[in-house]
Amino acid sequence: QVQLVESGGGLVQPGGSLRLSCAASGSIFRINAMNWYRQAPGKERELVATITSTCSTNYADSVKGRFIISRDNAKNTVYLQMNSLKPEDTAVYYCNADGLLDTLEYYNYWGQGTQVTVSS
Repeated sequence: QVQLVESGGGLVQPGGSLRLSCAASGSIFRINAMNWYRQAPGKERELVATITSTCSTNYADSVKGRFIISRDNAKNTVYLQMNSLKPEDTAVYYCNADGLLDTLEYYNYWGQGTQVTVSS
């Protein structure tokens, strides 16, 4: 009932920047937290950043000072601005949305994922 469409992934050189976006659509009454996760080959999925409906944010220690999460509530879209990218940032990045449907039922949905590769 909720669809998350991610975009913005690709290949970038170390030190470069990339901006990911994820747009939510469907019978959404309210979006609470929106999150970005990532999973690299051979590693467990990790939470990268989260942003609440009041725009408070949290970041993983590995990306603090380099990544910025933001959201546009009118567009039901979350962004992840990634700066000073490192090879260890290479992973599939997934967005996640948590909130209420128009039926007031709770939902938690995931995007399809977008590949980010940092390499020279």
